[in-house]
Amino acid sequence: MRPELLNPLFAEISVLKGVGNALSKPLDRLGLTKMVDLAFHLPTGWVERHRVSRLDHNDIGRTIIITLTPTDYRAGGSPRAPFRVWAVDGAGNGVALVYFGKNSGWPRKLLPIGEPRVISGKLEAYGDQLQVIHPDHVGLLEEALQIPVMEPVYPLSEGITNARMRDLVSEALSRAPEMPEWIDASVLGSHGWKGWHDSLLSAHASPNSREARRRLAYDEIFSGQLALMLVRAASRQRRAEPIRPTGALRDAVKLPFAPTGAQRRSVAEIDGDCAQNHPMLRLLQGDVGSGKTWVALMALLGAVESGMQGALLAPTEILARQHYETLRNMLSGVPVNIAILTGRDKGKAREATLMGLADGSIDILVGTHAIFQEAVSYRHLGLVVIDEQHRFGVVQRMMLASKARLNPHMLVMTATPIPRTLTLTYYGDMEVSRLDEMPPGRQPIRTTVSSIDKLVDVVEGLGRHIAGGGQAYWVCPLVEESAVSDQAAAEARAQALRARFGDKVALVHGRMKGPEKDAAMARFASGEASVLVATTVIEVGVDVPNATLMIIEGADRFGLAQLHQLRGRVGRGDKASTCLLLRGNALSETARARLALMRETNDGFRIAEEDLRLRGAGDYLGTRQSGEQKFRLAGDADISDLIDMARDDARLLIERDGGLASARGQAARMCLYLFERDAAVGLLKAG
Repeated sequence: MRPELLNPLFAEISVLKGVGNALSKPLDRLGLTKMVDLAFHLPTGWVERHRVSRLDHNDIGRTIIITLTPTDYRAGGSPRAPFRVWAVDGAGNGVALVYFGKNSGWPRKLLPIGEPRVISGKLEAYGDQLQVIHPDHVGLLEEALQIPVMEPVYPLSEGITNARMRDLVSEALSRAPEMPEWIDASVLGSHGWKGWHDSLLSAHASPNSREARRRLAYDEIFSGQLALMLVRAASRQRRAEPIRPTGALRDAVKLPFAPTGAQRRSVAEIDGDCAQNHPMLRLLQGDVGSGKTWVALMALLGAVESGMQGALLAPTEILARQHYETLRNMLSGVPVNIAILTGRDKGKAREATLMGLADGSIDILVGTHAIFQEAVSYRHLGLVVIDEQHRFGVVQRMMLASKARLNPHMLVMTATPIPRTLTLTYYGDMEVSRLDEMPPGRQPIRTTVSSIDKLVDVVEGLGRHIAGGGQAYWVCPLVEESAVSDQAAAEARAQALRARFGDKVALVHGRMKGPEKDAAMARFASGEASVLVATTVIEVGVDVPNATLMIIEGADRFGLAQLHQLRGRVGRGDKASTCLLLRGNALSETARARLALMRETNDGFRIAEEDLRLRGAGDYLGTRQSGEQKFRLAGDADISDLIDMARDDARLLIERDGGLASARGQAARMCLYLFERDAAVGLLKAG
């Protein structure tokens, strides 16, 4: 249970006076639902005010606090024109207080003629006339000292003002308790950091609070590292059945190529982990085309050779079916029963699969999240492979683990090379294997960039490519964060290309029904269709060796990692391949840098590091599932700077300071609850 000391911080914001339905909406949009959310809603800037007794042109550009007396009202000649209140200081110097889009009754009420008021706002010049547009404070003379000289500026949403947000944050901070110290004394002393409570108050009170903010960022990173270490420790305490491959099935797999050294090394690392009586939790990183599927198959066959079952979990149905067909082909002539289960499978076929899993006649199951639903039970599940790890959270992994007698060994894979910092930050509970070699025969993909203005020439080139027996992908632009808009763009492009190439053009997008997608993919895979127009639904898993041309429309709207994944759909055979990036004409500097790097290199690990630098961790990983938290206080620079120190500190707590049972450990437990890391840790301990 959450410590009672933290309960005031975890109260709902709705308990505050004046927070009704109207104010809840903008707060919800900002992700602010509890007091702790407000406490961690740090300022993004500051308004510095200067108290002055008279108007002075030298103060133009500064925000001032001054006493003024209104002398006249002047409305514009149209409803859109500003409403001006003319006012003078004590020396008779004049200024216009300007209001746009307001009913004139409102400024008249605020600023009655002849009655002095204290106002605050930015002093500007309009020709020779001084003006203040929309004063941020207007009050009675006795309220002058209530206007803050230094005021934090908070991230806002439509429907809430900065003043209201400041008041709400102040309420939350008043509920923040003093905390026991969880940071090691040497770390605390070396940085001169104050306690958590003082640092939190300082971060909201002063623009010169860099070290206070770093302290709070460190706390958040530390909580994440400690949670991951506890997860790993809990995993090692749980029992698993060792897997000891015999080689009987592995040796029967016939491939047209020899495995790379990196593939063999990764299999050996997996075998070493799986031979233990506690469950493996290993991350397999591999660039596009580096041979992760072969490594996964060897791991699965090792389980089957040991009399167990294996499961491969994919994030989408397209990828699940692609894996199923690939594994079936690789297992040709090998006595292994492999099946597939997705949400689409119904009736007798589904019942037969469920029976085969329960009685053990199915050795390997491939599927989507449907493979860990309640109705699915395994006779002897020994190994789970999860593809595209960042799309599944800790909770989903644990649901799958519950399907085994003991805890199954778990191998998670990603085709998105992950920078070291993010590996430590989000995958610190896992050992890591890395495929950093390409299988022999894979040719580098030539990448070119062209303007969308040359679309006619691109279509002509596509025609020549098709006439020569080639196949091509045409990926449509990310219009906005919406599957519907992607769908519309893809449908429009497919219609335009069909006008030229007829039924040689197939279409796939995320909102199509399963059978429609399968039919389109089957037409393209068989060569019946020469062009596959698609959204990013084909980003991972689609494997058509004869497709040697990738056209990405609106390439400047994609991140580097996504462009690299899409490019990896070609170059999968022994023919030379090309990726054409079609860009818009108004390029940002970041977009230029991305496209230049795509031309320069095919190295996914280098691209990953650069993508992290350009886009940040949140965008890089995309939407995270339950258990993978987005940082609220720690920015990318903080993570890079503090991750190693936080990791060492967490390790010292566990290995030297007695873990959570010690005095410092009890304080660290408070930190885990504060940053809501307790759920994943509790779940894993329960497992």
